[in-house]
Amino acid sequence: MCEVGVSERGLYQGSGIGLVDDKGRVAIPNALRSTLAQNAPRPDGKDGGTIIIAVHETERCLIAYDPGYVAVLKKELDARTEMSRGPDGRIDYNIKRDLANGEAVPFDGSGRFIMPGFPRFHAGITAHAFFWGTFDYIEIWDPRTLVETPGLPPKMVSAARYHCQEKGIAL
Repeated sequence: MCEVGVSERGLYQGSGIGLVDDKGRVAIPNALRSTLAQNAPRPDGKDGGTIIIAVHETERCLIAYDPGYVAVLKKELDARTEMSRGPDGRIDYNIKRDLANGEAVPFDGSGRFIMPGFPRFHAGITAHAFFWGTFDYIEIWDPRTLVETPGLPPKMVSAARYHCQEKGIAL
C-alpha cells in the first residue's frame, strides 16, 4: 500500500474511552480507529498500522496522529522557528525541542497500542484514557484531569462525563 498524502488524510472526529492496563496498553475507540487505519496503513496490507504519541503543546494530555501528519507539524514548527528569529539572527531552539517529541508505536487490527511511558506519565493517564478527535489529531486525556481543567469546551467535558458514566467510571 502507498502512504496516504496530506491532502488525502481522513479527519479525526469522535470520542470514546478506553481501559488502560498495567503496561499502558489501550484500544483506540471505534469512532477514531477507522480513520487512523486509513491514514496509517501497514505496508504489508495487514490490519493495524502506526500511531505517533506526543505530549500536547499546552495541555496536560497527549496527542496522537498518523505518520502523514509529521510533515504538517514540521512545516508549522519550521515557520514558528523562523518567525522567532531575533535581530541578532538567532532562533528559539525551544520551539522544536518542545513540540517534536512524538514516538511512533504500532497498533493492531483492534486498535490496541502501548502508550509510551513518559508521555503517559506526563499526562497522568493511569486506568482510563479519554479520546477526542480534533480533525488533524486525537487528544488523549486522563478523564479526571480533563474535567478538572479550566477553559476546555463544555461539550468535550460533557462527552468525557458521558463516556465515564456509560462505563461506570467514577470521576
